[in-house]
Amino acid sequence: MTLPPEILVGPMLRYVDSTDATVWVEVSASCEVTIRAGDEVVTERSWGVHGHHFAVLHLCRLPEGEMTPYEVSLDDRLAWPVDPGRPSVIRTPRADDTVRLAFGSCRRGESQTPVALRRIGADALVALAHRMAHTPQEEWPDAMLLLGDQVYADIPSREISERLAERRRAGGGPQSVRDSAGAGGDRDVSDEICDFEEYSWLYHESWRDADVRWLLSTVPSCMILDDHDLRDDWNSSHAWRREMTAQPWWSDRVIGAFGSYFVYQHLGNLAPDELERNEMYRALRSAGSDAERESLLDDFALSTDSERRTEQWSFKRDFGRVRVVMLDVRASRHLDPQDRRVMDANEWQWTRESCLDADVDHLVIGSSLPAFMLPALHNLEGWNEAVSRDQPDKPATARVGEWIRLAVDLEHWAAFRNSFDDLVGLLTEVAAGDHGPAPASILLLGGDVHCSYLEEVDLTAERVVDSTTRVHQLVMSPFRNPLQKSIRAVNRLSVREPVPALTRRLARAVGVRETEARWRVTDGLWFDNGVMTLVLRGRRATVQVDHATVEWPARGLGKALTLVPGLAPESWGRRRRREGDSLGRKPRQVLRRTLSKELTGEGLSPRGSADRTDADRDGALRGGAGQSGAVRTEAAR
Repeated sequence: MTLPPEILVGPMLRYVDSTDATVWVEVSASCEVTIRAGDEVVTERSWGVHGHHFAVLHLCRLPEGEMTPYEVSLDDRLAWPVDPGRPSVIRTPRADDTVRLAFGSCRRGESQTPVALRRIGADALVALAHRMAHTPQEEWPDAMLLLGDQVYADIPSREISERLAERRRAGGGPQSVRDSAGAGGDRDVSDEICDFEEYSWLYHESWRDADVRWLLSTVPSCMILDDHDLRDDWNSSHAWRREMTAQPWWSDRVIGAFGSYFVYQHLGNLAPDELERNEMYRALRSAGSDAERESLLDDFALSTDSERRTEQWSFKRDFGRVRVVMLDVRASRHLDPQDRRVMDANEWQWTRESCLDADVDHLVIGSSLPAFMLPALHNLEGWNEAVSRDQPDKPATARVGEWIRLAVDLEHWAAFRNSFDDLVGLLTEVAAGDHGPAPASILLLGGDVHCSYLEEVDLTAERVVDSTTRVHQLVMSPFRNPLQKSIRAVNRLSVREPVPALTRRLARAVGVRETEARWRVTDGLWFDNGVMTLVLRGRRATVQVDHATVEWPARGLGKALTLVPGLAPESWGRRRRREGDSLGRKPRQVLRRTLSKELTGEGLSPRGSADRTDADRDGALRGGAGQSGAVRTEAAR
């Protein structure tokens, strides 16, 4: 007997504007997918690739300024919502001018067992879903900005590692991957995710938890990729890429990574008109067979790695008077040792146009990597780039510099100084109002670094001295993947003198030039799993910092039990269901407010932070935090 189709992943609410929305879904078999939202009914036939079946449905006549519950049926059989008491809804933009954007990065989606919760902490997305269930809907996020590392292809969970081992023993996966076993180091990828099928396991693990499913079915999401979507240190340097692309398994890895990213993440980033114009999406829908789709998608994936113009991963979204520009700073890199760029010329030109043609109150720039790093790390990355240039006769210092780059992950904007200077120039143009009215704020969002903090940025070019535009770097990472304690100590040192001063001198010694910006850490550092939310109302901006925690049973005794092997149950009494975990019967995870701070508006000190000491200004002028910044960090902790 053939089982009826069911939803495997989703439904995921991706794009929403005043009347339109897109909903993405993966189903277990080819079928007709129907969404009913009020009077709007849309049906699409699923399309298949690599044994999986997907549909992206476009609803186009939604009531403006309202919340509409929706249902999903497969072949006229109701499949969603699973719990009628917890409906999924589509909320078109509210009548007032308030926009709430929740954001963060770096999330391990493995199980919610007590042992996993003790080891990697509470899941910020689960905790956010719990909060939303008990707060008015007008306080829900209007969108989630997921800033990279939604999945970890090179560090799979224990459960997926066991599946991989079983598949390898059975002869599954690309031959090149199986042959790599025992090669050692970066040449052995047999225990990593490598093809489309294995990537699908990551997405299923990450997005099938019941709370996360409901959250992503109700809050629109925007996503961008980072290195762990393919492999740690991806495109960090010309030398790294030369070595990796020479490996026999590289092509298979690229096919799995880019093909799955396009289907699971990128399609939902596109507005409906962009979706219909996308050549690859149109080809997939019009192909005559799944085999033809697989061939098309595999060729496309290879092209996106070797020919950067094949697909642009960066995109933008407008939320009323707020523009969000999401930047790909990983796949689009230009790695010529003599002209390193975190984005190639085409991607950067698109970025400039997207930022300069926006007549908005707030410009939000989302990047998986922080543009303004912690002071000492910023200086260290500039020094490292200068001494590590890849060339045929590179000296020993360059080889040591390359080793340091990979060991310490020195690959952020500061490690691509040409691009960093271009960004500062772009921010200056926007704040000066060179191409239109200057916004009240430019808010740069970042992730990747597994700690969170707020920075105030001063643009120092003469022509923006009188600008009222406030510039802030806001970093939230991780959603759920805590940093090891030794690296936490390094991060704390990086904001304390004399370490920034010493690294600044190191960078100057190899010719790293100054830039027309200064910045300082004002709040943080925090290392707990969490989420930040921007609340943008008119020309005012507020950031809310929340961190996630587990409410352990028996006043913490439940956590202690997880330390004893075999004592804490794997499921903590949860019932497993094919569509994900049951809604209850797992340790409760909650968000606790760490900070709420005004970023613009009346009552703030003038731009330039006139209340700083001379030592603060001296440190900030060099891209660092002065002593008071470090004191604030200690107080915040």
